[in-house]
Amino acid sequence: DVKKRIANAKKDPTYLLADVDIVATFKLANINRTKLESLLHKFFDPARLDVELQDRFGIPVQPREWFFVPLSAIEEAIQKIQAGTLHQFQYDSETASLKQL
Repeated sequence: DVKKRIANAKKDPTYLLADVDIVATFKLANINRTKLESLLHKFFDPARLDVELQDRFGIPVQPREWFFVPLSAIEEAIQKIQAGTLHQFQYDSETASLKQL
C-alpha cells in the first residue's frame, strides 16, 4: 500500500527526509513488483538524482529512489509496459521523453 510505504517519509532518507505527496498510482496485474521497480529504475536511470545527505543520525546516505522525470513520461512508460514494448524505447533525459530505439 502506497500510503503505508510513505507514512514515515519525513524520517526516512529514502524519501529525502521530507513529506511525500502521492500524485499518481497505477494498477498492473500479473507483474512482479520488485522486478517492475528494478526495470523502471534501470529505464529512468539517466534521470536519477545524484545526491548525498545525512540521515537523522548524521550518517551520510545516497537515496537512489528519485528521478527527474515528468509524470507524462512515467505514464507513457507504464503504457509501454502494458503493451509489452518498453524494450523498444529508452528514456532521453535531455528531452524528458521516451525515444524509440
